[in-house]
Amino acid sequence: MSDTQRPESDHPLGLTVYDLPSPQDVAQADAKRTAMGRLRMVIVLLVCAAPVVASYFTYYVVRPEGRRNFGELIEPTRALPAITAQTLTGESVALPDLKGQWLLVSVSGGACTQDCQTRLYLQRQVLTGLGKDRPRTEWVWLIDDAEPVPAELLPGLKEATVLRVDATALHQWLAPASGQALSDHLYLVDPHGQWMMRFPPQLSAEGALKAKRDIERLLRAAASWDEAGR
Repeated sequence: MSDTQRPESDHPLGLTVYDLPSPQDVAQADAKRTAMGRLRMVIVLLVCAAPVVASYFTYYVVRPEGRRNFGELIEPTRALPAITAQTLTGESVALPDLKGQWLLVSVSGGACTQDCQTRLYLQRQVLTGLGKDRPRTEWVWLIDDAEPVPAELLPGLKEATVLRVDATALHQWLAPASGQALSDHLYLVDPHGQWMMRFPPQLSAEGALKAKRDIERLLRAAASWDEAGR
């Protein structure tokens, strides 16, 4: 029987031999994939961070000539420390759990003298004056000793987050202006938990109004990425 008459199944099988890649080629391919993966991760991180960077750029760089903020910008910003605080009832709270809202922070001992009480009052007034943006903020009083809080102050603190924090740990995070005490200022922390602004010491009613305006501008600049609540 001639080749042309053989059934198709009788034809010899054709085999194709593929060369195996060399170890060097494999290593180069793995390195390329790793580099591409890292590049994608960096791009994702930059995309996520872009709204925050843009809002701060808008507030601090792209602003009308001659306009000055009242608060002092902290550079670099400082993240909420990974420490545990205590509520007035003894419950434990991790300080980083406060992330998710703008925090207006004051610091003092538990006895809270007249200066402390005035600061707490102005602190509340600043936040109340934000109106519809008030839910994006939180009133925080950090107590740096074991002194009891006067009973007559407690009814006025219902809206506040009051926490006892180790004084040493607190001083490693927040810092006063030169020649001032930690309790002399109000401090602003952004929703990512970064301390980013310090207001002048011994705040007056006029100063509280200026602080409110600073916070309002920041809230407007952050409107694209910051939402009320945690």
